[in-house]
Parts: sequence; structure tokens; C-alpha cells
Amino acid sequence: MKVFLMYRDQDFDLQRPLPWNEPTLTQDLELNTLFEAMALGDKHVFEVVRRAVLCGLTDLDAIRYRQDILKDCLKNPAIVRDIYQTSVDSVENKTRSWFGFWGHYPSGILNGAIDMLQMFMGLLKKLRNIADEHAFRFESQGFRAFFEMLKRELNDEYLAEIQDHLTMLKFKDGVLLRATLGKGNEGANYMLCKPEGKNQTWMQRFFGKKSKTYTFSVHPRDEHGFRTLATLRDRGINLVANALAQSCDHIDSFFEMLRTELAFYIGCLNLYEQLAGMGEPVCFPVPFGLESRGHSFKGLYDVCLALTMKKRVVGNDLEGDGKDLVIITGANQGGKSVFMRSIGISQLMMQCGMFVPAESFHANVCQGLFTHYKREEDALMKSGKFDEELSRMNDIITHITTHSMVLFNESFAATNEREGSEIARQIVAALLEKRMKVFFVTHQYTFAYGFYSKKMSNALFLRAEREPNGVRTFKLVPGEPLETSYGEDLYNSIFGDASGMQLLLYQKPVAARAG
Repeated sequence: MKVFLMYRDQDFDLQRPLPWNEPTLTQDLELNTLFEAMALGDKHVFEVVRRAVLCGLTDLDAIRYRQDILKDCLKNPAIVRDIYQTSVDSVENKTRSWFGFWGHYPSGILNGAIDMLQMFMGLLKKLRNIADEHAFRFESQGFRAFFEMLKRELNDEYLAEIQDHLTMLKFKDGVLLRATLGKGNEGANYMLCKPEGKNQTWMQRFFGKKSKTYTFSVHPRDEHGFRTLATLRDRGINLVANALAQSCDHIDSFFEMLRTELAFYIGCLNLYEQLAGMGEPVCFPVPFGLESRGHSFKGLYDVCLALTMKKRVVGNDLEGDGKDLVIITGANQGGKSVFMRSIGISQLMMQCGMFVPAESFHANVCQGLFTHYKREEDALMKSGKFDEELSRMNDIITHITTHSMVLFNESFAATNEREGSEIARQIVAALLEKRMKVFFVTHQYTFAYGFYSKKMSNALFLRAEREPNGVRTFKLVPGEPLETSYGEDLYNSIFGDASGMQLLLYQKPVAARAG
């Protein structure tokens, strides 16, 4: 039995390696805020959504396959949660009652396997009943195939047959074995046999001809005799015990995979319900191929900021189709970094098959996502800030491939304007030449205006909007780069009128009085 709710024809690999830059992506995009909101304290959901989001897809059909399944989940949340809880019950029951499996002896293995299969039978019947009652509500290929599989492989005849076998394997009437004589007349080739007369009527059993048997009895105090009989019994049931244990492993693997693959959709449901409670919009994005250059949206917002503030936040619009380069300048604290974070998070959400935090959204998939954000100096740095920036850029160049996306946030600002602008220009030019998509937040006017003056058809320039009175709208609008970042506004908000700065700079210091 296969689940196939994450891929059309393969299981989701929870052991798949994460991208090499996972720690950097998680830090720069504040992804743990997203993962924690999706998990709601469930460690398994956290790990699944973390791996699913960071190990995205580039195949458009695979992305749409997950989107369709998620749409079904959003329409039928209670049913999906019921299925997920069934898989969780399986894991919890196994852990609680069969921790450490069943021992090393065939009899112990057989008894443990019977009890576990009996538990599994109840859960499988529950899944079959869900399929019978609710399959018609689901439209995605993934769920339809899943429910059809349950109906086909767990039909009434099959379940009844399994129950009969489990009842018989309890051996309430003893164990019937067949053996041959080996060397020294020792028993060999022990085999479990099906008792005769199980399907006979009571009259056939009472009046029927009985075969001749030779029996002996073991004295109640003969411990050695009982141990010998137990050994003979274990030899006879060994093959059956192993086969039943393998069946348990197979069903257990099915429930484990069901729990893992549904955990992704449970995380999406948790996130959707929180965003809906805030009144925030979401939409299913339209993904374009790697070779395309599309990036347009309406009302895109930073989902992590909304989750942190627990209220609606400002969204942005963009018409970026056909663009490889987007340079963002403008006022300090005007929403540039928040916008950059929304770009990165929405790309990851789209490529793992999720909805995105926007009213509408379409973009091309990328081969990889990379971030290069400015860092504050700390004791862990092995060199200066500028050397550290170049070292991180070298790591990106080592791993990057064509059709990747790079997000720069105030990069190369640790040196002077002229040097920083020239380094940024050369790096961006090289990335564009290799068909990368670049978003760059900068205060370096020389760098930004240098690209603006080229009038490139594949470049877009945005500015953080600022009203005449200095108020930030946190909206980004198309516009020519400006030489100022309006740092004076920040001074005024903290110290008052900027003219006071002049007085402060020219005031003579007062000598401290000796005491």
C-alpha cells in the first residue's frame, strides 16, 4: 500500500539532505517563525514542513499535484485531520504497547505480531470507512488514488480473511506440526499445518471418521519436558511468526508514511487557519518554468511579520515579468527588508506546493534560493565584516547554478561607497550573464544609479515610498534611485528637529568638575 500524497509516484523522503545554506536561509528569512506556526507544537509536523519547504520542487506538474491535494484539504479539513489522527494513533499505540518489539523467540514474536495486527485492523477499517463515506468530496488525483487504493486493497472479504487467520494463529486448540526424521532420528523440517475439521459441521466432526493418533502426555512437574515442547513449537511456528512480523512492518510503514506525508498538509491547514483569523489573504500561485522570467503579484506580504504581530500587515504589488534584476532603494525603515523577506518566503512556499501570502501571484521556479544579507560584527567572526561578506559570497558562487535566485540585502556596505558599488556591480553583472534572478536592497547610490542609467529592459527599480511629511507607507513603488535614504527622518523621530543636530555638533564640551 502506497500513500503518494506528496509525489505522484514516490514516497516523501524525510531523510533527504537539506540545502547547504539552510542555516542562512532560516536566519535571513526568519523561517522558524513560519515552521512553528505550521507545527503548533507538533515536532513531527515541524520537521516535515521544514524539509518540504526547504527542499522545494522545480517540476511544475509536481507542484500542481500538491496544490490540488492542498485545495482538497482546505475544503475538507475535518476529514483530513481525522485521517492524520488515525496515523498518529497507530504510531502512539505501537510505541506504548510494543516498544522494543516482541523478544527473540518465535512464540513471543507471533503473539506480539497478532496483537499489533489486531490493532492495525481496527485502524485500517476506520480508513476504509472514511474512504467509503467521504471519497466523493475529494477531487485531486492524489486523494482519489489514495481512497481507491483503500477500497481496493481493504475490501470486506480481505479484512474478514485476515481476521480469520489471526483467530486461527492464536492456536486455542494447540499447534499441529509436521516433521521428518533427521540424523539420529531427531526431528527435522518442522512445518506448521492447518488443523483438519475447521470447516466441518458439528455433525461431521462428531460422527466423521477419525484418523488414528499416537499421543503422550507430559507430567505437570516435568519442566524439562515443557521446555522441549516449547522448543518444538517454536520451530514449527518460526516461518509463520516471521511472515506475520513482516506484515506488521509493512502496515506500520504505511501508517508512518501516511503520518509523514499528511503532516505537511496539516501544517498548511494550521497556517491557513491562523492567517484567515487575521483576515490575511492567501492564493495558489501560478508557477512558470525555469527558462521563463515571471514575477508579478498583488498584495504580497511578509507572512512571518503577520504571524509575529498577529494582525494584518501592509502588502505590495509588483509587475516584474521579464525582469532578471530588481534593485530596491529608498527611505530607511521603509519596508525594504520586509519586502525582500516576502519575496524569499513566497518563492519557497510556491515551490513546495503551498499557497502564498498574496491576493494573486505568479513567478518562475528557480533552481536554488540564496541570501546575502549584511551581518553585524560579533565575537564569532574570524575576520572583518567586509572579508566576511566576500567569504559568504564565495560560498554562494561555489554552489549556485543557472536559473537560481539571489537576494542581497545591503551587501558590501562594510567598505566605502566607491569600492562597495564596484564590487556589487561586478557580481550582479556576472550573475545576470549566467541567467540568475537578482533582488538587491541597497543604499549605494553609485551602484543603483549605474544600472538605472543603462536603461536595461530586464531591470526594475523600486523605492520605499515616503510621504512629504516623512511618514513611511511601507509600500514599494517604481522609481529612480535617490541619493538619500532620509536618515534625517529617523533623527527627527528620536531627537526632534534635525536642526538640533547642528547645535549638538558645535557645542563645546563642559569639563568635568573635580570632586
